[in-house]
Order: sequence, then structure tokens, then C-alpha cells
Amino acid sequence: MVFKNQLVKQPLSGIGYLFKGMKLLSHPKLRFFILIPFTINVVIFASAFWFLFSSIMNWIDSYIATLPDFLSWLYYILWPFLMLSILFSFSFLFSTVANFIAAPFNGLLAEKTEKLLTNQQINDDGFSELLKDLPRIFKRELQKLAYFLPRLLFCALLFFIPVFGQTVAPFIWFVFVGWMMAVQYADFPFDNHKIPFKSMKSALSKRLGKNLTFGMMVSFLTTVPFVNFIIMPIAVCGATAFWVDIYKHELINDGKQLEKE
Repeated sequence: MVFKNQLVKQPLSGIGYLFKGMKLLSHPKLRFFILIPFTINVVIFASAFWFLFSSIMNWIDSYIATLPDFLSWLYYILWPFLMLSILFSFSFLFSTVANFIAAPFNGLLAEKTEKLLTNQQINDDGFSELLKDLPRIFKRELQKLAYFLPRLLFCALLFFIPVFGQTVAPFIWFVFVGWMMAVQYADFPFDNHKIPFKSMKSALSKRLGKNLTFGMMVSFLTTVPFVNFIIMPIAVCGATAFWVDIYKHELINDGKQLEKE
């Protein structure tokens, strides 16, 4: 029996797909393919958060000290948002690094998850073919970085604009990182079907609410110690379930014409 039958209803929000990802994570057929992404995540996040939590309080106090005296009352409002912004920044940065390193294995996990949900083989490729496909996979990761970095720089610069930038930047950053996480993880099942990056972004934007809630929750969970060790494979499985429920039908079965890169 296809595993999809156990997960028939589509969640109302992107958060529901993380719960789907958690359910899929425990499936025996996926455990082997989760092992390598999990190990990469543990090594990178353990190192990153050791450095982060040894410095975060000093960074926040120094940043708030630059506010004018007449805005000193914002301290207790900005403090939690700044902490979250720093956590999300580091989480996004190291999640991007982890995903870049683990991209071939995340793509393989997305492929096996889709096969589990649909009982349909995507590719006949084994590990030897995966090795041959590495240049294309890493080219796609570089394409994502080229999309992320200018927007990342713009949001970061907002933090240095006195008063206005200092107050709105944390909120803008929260939304930005949510979108980036949605793009990051949705791309694995899309790329398995050779769907162009631009077409993938367009498809995600049509369900912006679901994708933002998915990405924001992933961002939040990457800041939670120990949970951040397993969030990568959960997000890959959840994004693949999202693909199977919605995008596979729209972009593949309906024969929609995809624009070429």
C-alpha cells in the first residue's frame, strides 16, 4: 500500500507539511537516506551554535546602545526581535552551508520520499549516476546562492539605518528568511524533475502563505538546540510531501508548459 494513503488530507498551512515531514522521517525505508544529511547538520550546527551563544548577548547590547536616547524605551521591544534576528541569521547562514554540502544527499532523500508517497520511480539512477550528476546539482545550489545573497545584503544593510532601519529590519528579516528557507527546501523535489529555478520560484509565490509559514517554522526550528540537528531531513521530507500534494499534479500531470532557463 502506498504510504500516501496514510497522509491523504492536505494541510491548511505550510506548518502542516513539517508534521508530515516528521512522520515520514520515521519510516524505515528512509532511514538510510537521512543518515548523511543528519550527520552533516550535527557537525555544522554544533560548531556554529557554540560560537553564537558565547557572543550573542554582547552583540545585542552593543547594537541597542546605538539607538538615540529618546528611543531607549524600545529596548524591551527590540531585544527579543534582535535575538531572533541574530539566531535566524546564523541559522540561515549555516543551514545554507549545510544544504550546499548535503545537496546530493538531500536530493536523493527527496527522490526516495516521493517514491514512498507515490509508489512511482522518478529516476533509475544509482549512486554512480548521482556522482555524474554532481556538477548539475552544485550548479543549482550556486544559482540559489546568487538569488539569496543580494537580498541577504539588502536586509543586512537595513540594520545599519538609524532609527527606521533598526526598528523594521528584524521584522523584514524574519519574513525574508522564511521565504529563503521555503525556496531552499522546495528546490530539492523540483530539481529532481529538472524544473527550472525561475519556474519553481513562480510556483511557490502562487501559494505564498503556505510557503512562508513552512519556511518561517523551519527557520524557527533551526534556532532550537538539538531540534536543529534533525530539521534538515524533516524539511526535505515535508517539502517533498508539499510537492506531491500540489505541485506535481500542477506542473507535471497537467502538462503545464514550463519556461526554459
